[in-house]
Amino acid sequence: MTEPLSPAAQAILDAANGANSYGPDDCLNESRWIAAAALRAAADQVVPHMEEPEWGACDYINCDIELYTDHQRKRTALLAIAAELEAQ
Repeated sequence: MTEPLSPAAQAILDAANGANSYGPDDCLNESRWIAAAALRAAADQVVPHMEEPEWGACDYINCDIELYTDHQRKRTALLAIAAELEAQ
């Protein structure tokens, strides 16, 4: 038996299945991968990949560690849900 999805992943999958003509258990249902791809695209648009600043060369105006870590946390959360959907 597979592990249950997180509440966020389950909500996304439920929404995707509601717009799909196949049932959630149908072998032709690709909504899981479509939803994962949409999440990856949203992550790229909302919180695109950022190179980590060179912290040793930063002044406090050009390098905001809180902004960088918040950005990375949000991106990682979206990509984790996408990975969860793909792995299920």
